[in-house]
Amino acid sequence: MVFADLFFIYFFMPLCLLCYFVTRKTSFRNIVLLAFSLIFYAWGEPIWVIMLIAYSFLNYSTGLMIEKSRGTSAAKKALLVAIIVDIGVLGIFKYSGFIVENLNHIVPFHIPVPKIKLPIGISFYTFQTLSYSVDCYWGKVKVQKSFPKFLLYVSMFPQLIAGPIVRYSTIAEEIDQRRTTLKDVSDGFSRIILGIGKKVIIANSLNSIVTACFGTAENGYDATEGLSVLAAWAGAAMVALWYYFDFSGYSDIAIGLGRIFGFHFDENFRYPFVCKSITEFWQRWHISLGTFFRDYLLYVPIFGKRRKYGGLFLVWFCTGLWHGASWNFILWGLYYGLFVFIEMKIGKKNMKKLPAFLAHIYTKLVIIVGFGIFYFEDFPALGRFFKALVGANGNAFSNQVSRTLFLGNIFLVIAAVLLSTPIIPKLREISRNKQNTYNAFRTCGIVMNAAILISSSLLLLNTTNNPFLYFRF
Repeated sequence: MVFADLFFIYFFMPLCLLCYFVTRKTSFRNIVLLAFSLIFYAWGEPIWVIMLIAYSFLNYSTGLMIEKSRGTSAAKKALLVAIIVDIGVLGIFKYSGFIVENLNHIVPFHIPVPKIKLPIGISFYTFQTLSYSVDCYWGKVKVQKSFPKFLLYVSMFPQLIAGPIVRYSTIAEEIDQRRTTLKDVSDGFSRIILGIGKKVIIANSLNSIVTACFGTAENGYDATEGLSVLAAWAGAAMVALWYYFDFSGYSDIAIGLGRIFGFHFDENFRYPFVCKSITEFWQRWHISLGTFFRDYLLYVPIFGKRRKYGGLFLVWFCTGLWHGASWNFILWGLYYGLFVFIEMKIGKKNMKKLPAFLAHIYTKLVIIVGFGIFYFEDFPALGRFFKALVGANGNAFSNQVSRTLFLGNIFLVIAAVLLSTPIIPKLREISRNKQNTYNAFRTCGIVMNAAILISSSLLLLNTTNNPFLYFRF
C-alpha cells in the first residue's frame, strides 16, 4: 500500500483514524496502530510480515539480554548477534546478486546470480532495529520490556516503508504517554496534504521531464546518445528536484501522520538546495540517514590514527551502497565524500569567507552532477552523460527537442525551484507581525490545502500504481 493512492487517502487512513480516536487509553490506541501497521505492510506482500516480526523479536530479545548481562561479555555477544543477523539478512536480500555478478566478472566461477525480491522498507527498519540494539548497549535508551510496544516502534506504518529512520530514543516516551491536540491534527493534515501534492503534482510531472530527457532503463529507452549540453545539465537538475519532491513528500506525509497520532518524528529535509557547502547540503538532505552514519560509523575505532579519514571514507562508501546494489551508487557516495573531505581540509571558517553567489554556484554544480551519477545505473549511459556535460559527445549546446521540452514545462520548473526554497515559511513568519495579514495567510493556506487535495485526487484517478522512489532502497 502506498500513501499516494485514493484507497489509502479516502479509506484506509480515515478508518485508521476513526478506530484510533474512538479509543481513549494509550494502550488501546497502540493496539489499533499496531494492527493497522501490520495490515498496511501486509497489503501487497503478506509473507514479509513474518520477517518483519522475526526481525523485531530478535532485536527485542537481544535488548533484554544486553540489559540482563550489562557490563559482561554476554552483552557484547548479544549485540554482535543483532548486528550480524540484521546486516546479514539485509546483505542477502539486497546485495547477494550484486556480489555474485562481480565475482563472476573477476573469476570464471559462473555462479548462478540469485534473483531475490527485496522486501519493501527493509533498509529503513533494519537501521531502526540496529540503532535500538546499539543504543541499548551504550546505555542511551532504556530497554523496552514489552514486545508489542517494540513491534509498534519498528512497524509503525507512517515511517515503515521509506523513512524517515526514526530512532527509538525519539519516540520512547511517546509510546506510553502522548496526547494529540487540535493543533497537532491541523498541522498533521496540512503536512500530509503538502506531501501528497509534492508527490502527485510536482514529482510525477518532473519524472516525465526526466524520462523524456534521459530515457529509462526499465522501458529500454536510452536517450543519452542525443543529449545536448543544455539537456544534460538541465536534465540532471530535474533529477535533483524530482528526488527532492518525491522523497521529502513521503517524509512530510510520515511526519504529518505521526503528528496526528501524537508522535513527533524528526525532520528529514530542511530545504537542502539553499546550502552554501556540500557539508551543509548533507546536513539538510535525508537527515535521518546522515545522522545514523555519523553516529554509528564515523568514529568506528578500526582505522588507528587515521580514524577520522577512514571513518569518513566508510561513511560515504556505505551511504552510496545503502541506496542500491550498483557501482554508480557507490561512486555517488564517494563523490560527495570527496567534496566533504575537501571542505573539511579547507575549514569551516574559510568556507564561510567564500562569497554567497560563488558558494551557491559551486554547490549547485556539484549537486547537479551528483544526481546525474545517481540516476544512471548503466555505466555506458553514465559515460555518455559525462561527455554531454562538457560537449565531448559531438552534439550541439542545445537542440530543438531540449528547448521544446524545457520551455514547455517552464512554469512547472519555476514552481519547483521556488517551492524547494523556504519562501513560504519566510512569508508566514513575516505575516505573524500583523494579525490581519496572518489571518489572511492562514485562510489562503486552507484554500490552498483544499486545492492541492482536490487536484491530487483528480490526478490519481488516472493512475493504478504510484510508488515513491525510495521504496526500492
